[in-house]
Amino acid sequence: MSIYHVYSLPSDLLQSLVPRNSPVGDNQPAPPSIEAIPPSSTSATTACNICLGVSFADVDQQRTHFRSDWHRYNVKNRLNGGQPVSESDFNQLIDALEDSLSGSESSDEEIDSDSGHDAVSTLVDKQKPRKRSISPELSTRRGPRTAISWFHSSPSTQIGVYRVLFPYDIPEDDHLQALKDLQEAKSGGRSWAMFMVAGGHFAGAIVRVSNAGKESEVQSKKTKKPVSDMEVLRHKTFHRYTTRRKQGGSQSLNDNAKGNAKSAGAQLRRYGEQALRDDIRALLSDWEEEIHDCEIIFIRASGANRKIFMDYEGSPISKTDERLRTFPFPTRRPTQSELSRCLQELTRVKVSHFTEEALRAQDEAYLASLPKPKPIPAIPAPLAPEKTKSKQVKLSKEEEILREKWQRLVEMVSKGRLEPLIAFWEREGNNLGGINVRLPEWIGEKRVATLLQLATFSGQEDVTNWMLEMCADPTIPVPRSEDEADSVEGEESASKRRRTAYDLAQSRSIRDVFRRNAGAHPDWWDWFGAAHIPSVLSKEMEDGRDEKKKVRRKGLKDRLKEREAKEKEKPTVEESAPFISMPSIGPHKLGGSAGDTAGTAGLTSEMKAKIERERRARAAEARLKK
Repeated sequence: MSIYHVYSLPSDLLQSLVPRNSPVGDNQPAPPSIEAIPPSSTSATTACNICLGVSFADVDQQRTHFRSDWHRYNVKNRLNGGQPVSESDFNQLIDALEDSLSGSESSDEEIDSDSGHDAVSTLVDKQKPRKRSISPELSTRRGPRTAISWFHSSPSTQIGVYRVLFPYDIPEDDHLQALKDLQEAKSGGRSWAMFMVAGGHFAGAIVRVSNAGKESEVQSKKTKKPVSDMEVLRHKTFHRYTTRRKQGGSQSLNDNAKGNAKSAGAQLRRYGEQALRDDIRALLSDWEEEIHDCEIIFIRASGANRKIFMDYEGSPISKTDERLRTFPFPTRRPTQSELSRCLQELTRVKVSHFTEEALRAQDEAYLASLPKPKPIPAIPAPLAPEKTKSKQVKLSKEEEILREKWQRLVEMVSKGRLEPLIAFWEREGNNLGGINVRLPEWIGEKRVATLLQLATFSGQEDVTNWMLEMCADPTIPVPRSEDEADSVEGEESASKRRRTAYDLAQSRSIRDVFRRNAGAHPDWWDWFGAAHIPSVLSKEMEDGRDEKKKVRRKGLKDRLKEREAKEKEKPTVEESAPFISMPSIGPHKLGGSAGDTAGTAGLTSEMKAKIERERRARAAEARLKK
């Protein structure tokens, strides 16, 4: 396989290259095969394979043709799936443009690049509607843009060059011309600057990627191979301790996330970061002249480390420098060998050998592998009406003060702060509308309607009693939800579901507050009807209830004492068990047991042997006594 250097490509290969439109880019159909173009008797080096085989007398005429509007239009039209046109047809298309530029010349005049570019772009845009529309399946599926720009040479050669080697301000269609410009000799040669920093490791180099051109041409004639005169002009690597072993992450990032650590290792890592920054900037100052002459500057660094190279006083690299690039492929630890590997990867041209049919099959297979888009329904479903967001009304100063007062009042009532509530009500009660005023809707309390209901629902006994003494109306109905309103029908059920403040009481002590006030002020409200209070609670009734509780508790204590005394008086029963208790296991038959076998039923063999030995011992003692 041939190995080509990006700055020393063979001239015959350059003249036969055309941009290859990959499906990863615009997803357009593959350009027509070069073999379909009528062949020309001229050689490939003096003819244009795109513009219907037009021939040239010399190389200068060929270069002029490549910069012409006619050639550029055919290239763009072919990338869009169209067919090339002749020069006369192209002139007719230019004349037919309504907004054609005045600087566009005919074939026998010199071409103005800027105006010609606008005329060609306008003409291509106007020709797009006349072409066959691309199927939605191809146009909607797009892949990621690759880092390599590919070119095709008939019949079956493709070369790829990294896009970072071309200027950023040119369109992709001009990459071929930019590649040809890279082959031109430059006084002093072409040089790159390459820097890497990660994990406390730094590697930098100034590399000449091509010489002035004369020596290379002589050497290439001798070897008959493209020669790359790469030379490392300056290089430097060093390391500082900035990250913890097997932990990762710089010390500054850890300090920003968790605060400054006070360990000795943290101090060393902070010192290492500062020393690394100073060393790199000192190196950049020493290499300032070489960096100024470089065409491209490659920097591999994280967001924090990237600030080391720019944005400081006296920096030789500006943040807006158009020469800045990043490495378009993964890199390893910054070392001199890694810089050499990256340099070889960037300058070595990628070469493949596929026919037009194989390339088209690869493109179709790639497009088929992409996820298919969701089908668009023929009749779109009716869209649900969007809820109009209520615009926030700008309140006046008086309204803001009033809302603040209401919020304070609701907080004091719901939390049972009686003393500040009394002081606040004496000062602001009349301005807010009285004790029976309805709660504003913007407060958001949908379960209650008045301050009395809010205090009852919150379980604040003292606040509820104070409000009832202040003539708060207990007959005001509680607001009902829509579910409660639609659940029951009829007059009888309607009277039952009408709730008041008393119905919101969740404890007996709150209900007793209402009953006491009903007994103390029977003429104020309809306590037993509209207020839903079952009965009054007077002082005598409370005393009687308390007395009953005391008697009940005393009776319980007396019965408990009697039970404890009876348990103490019971005599302790001494267990007069036999020498060995014999469990009565087994069936009990009339007439008594048949020997000792019934008494030993269910025992183990060891227990039976022990019983037998004791029985024989007692029998022997009885015989001795006789």
